[in-house]
Amino acid sequence: MSRRRWVRVAGSVAVALVLASLASCGASSASTASSASSTHATVASTAKPAAAVAKTTTTVRPVATTTTTTIPPGPQNITLAFAGDLLPHGPINSRAAQYGRATGKPYDYAPMLAPMAPIISKADVAICHMEVPVAPPGQPITTYPSFGSPPQLVEGAKSAGYDGCSNASNHSLDRGRAGIQATLDRFDQDGMHHAGTARTALEAITITKYQVKGVTVAHLSYAYDFNGYHLPADAPWAANKIDPKRIRADAARARREGADLVVVSLHWGTEYDSNPNQFQRDVASQILTSKDISLVIGCHAHVVQPIGKVNGTYVVWGMGNQLANQRQVPKSDGITVIATAHRAKSGKWGIAGIEAVPTWIEGGSFRVLPVVATLKNPATPAGLRAELNASYDRTLNVLRRQRTNGVTVAAKP
Repeated sequence: MSRRRWVRVAGSVAVALVLASLASCGASSASTASSASSTHATVASTAKPAAAVAKTTTTVRPVATTTTTTIPPGPQNITLAFAGDLLPHGPINSRAAQYGRATGKPYDYAPMLAPMAPIISKADVAICHMEVPVAPPGQPITTYPSFGSPPQLVEGAKSAGYDGCSNASNHSLDRGRAGIQATLDRFDQDGMHHAGTARTALEAITITKYQVKGVTVAHLSYAYDFNGYHLPADAPWAANKIDPKRIRADAARARREGADLVVVSLHWGTEYDSNPNQFQRDVASQILTSKDISLVIGCHAHVVQPIGKVNGTYVVWGMGNQLANQRQVPKSDGITVIATAHRAKSGKWGIAGIEAVPTWIEGGSFRVLPVVATLKNPATPAGLRAELNASYDRTLNVLRRQRTNGVTVAAKP
């Protein structure tokens, strides 16, 4: 989209350091560069030469200095949108094939995500979570337990207004390196951006950055594990695994490379449990000793989890499903998160607040519906209205378990 552009940059020093340590799949910590700015006043004084008189007296008058802090030119706020798992089970792919017959495509996921487009497209940066790889060319489409989606799923995400996705998940290695290659090739083809998996060692250490309105947003992505699949011995960099020390080091490097904001996406948690588990809490506490991280975004549980703060940083523990065929309550509930970033007088950016937008997946059509906006539509039928009201109440009850200042949810009409 014209409102944003993206870059992926690897510093030469970082390249040398990480390539040297690929065999151990480690990442060295580097010191964090300070981004604070300061104003200096310089006062010049004049003194007579000592030889001019036998005895001299120097009087120093106090000089009043004034330091003025001005806000740099440019925007003072930007918005960042995030959504939960894109998990195309068999019935979803079958429905996408039906939609595709009407549009002349093998599969068309755009109608499913279209109801979210007015919300997603308004954000300055919008990032989804692509939980599954694309099936390699010439290989069959597969679903649970080892996914390989149609490539048109990426196009569908783009049609809704997403600029990129987090890609590190427990399914990252379902179709091996060929699946990662096919996925990222399709992302490139559709002009979508990605983080968390890689085709080459250089790509693995290249930090994804979005440039929007003069603001640089870095995006990092990691997963807790890969469902029993092992990282290839000759490509231990193919997918990012959660390692708090590495995450802190990557965030520090992103700052050194000019990031104003650093978002960390984590695929973690216990499936179908709306409470953060101990692993999530431990990882959040360990990585958020770093002030380089601006926001933590969680996926994987397939149900909504609360939004909290750890060491002063917002943590979205889990957003539930964005698109999936998991009809059991509450697996069709989800939230899309709209984070507002604000620039302080010092020029430093931070997350000022978060709006949680409840969503619900309609059975059959698999349309992802923004609950409040759909309830406001007088044409919404009574049966659907009842489903949406129940979904909203479930989501609100989860979010209220951890009341956090700055987190809001739109009221039902």
